[in-house]
Amino acid sequence: MASIRRKSYKKIKTSAPISSQSVYNLVSSIPAGKVATYGQLASSLGNPRAARGIGKILNRNPLPIIVPCHRVVCSDGHIGGYMYGKERKTLLLLDEGIPVVNDLIKDFKNYRVSS
Repeated sequence: MASIRRKSYKKIKTSAPISSQSVYNLVSSIPAGKVATYGQLASSLGNPRAARGIGKILNRNPLPIIVPCHRVVCSDGHIGGYMYGKERKTLLLLDEGIPVVNDLIKDFKNYRVSS
């Protein structure tokens, strides 16, 4: 009878969970006319792999006027999703002087906050 070897798996070290309030506080600090990426926010909160989690938290933002989640975009300059639709997000960014063409921020590096 052949023996079966079990694989040993290393435990993956995970970072602490990110709280909604910490995300909202950080997003509230993004100035008008600037954007940050989901990844930048995740890294700033100590968990660089939590970009999707940041997006989920922002999708449930109860105060989008106070917490300007429209200023959070994808790392490639695409505007990403928005709870009220991409058209509304585009209009909000345009109102702040950020040029958007075909869901992409023109001259993205000029509008991105520094890490």
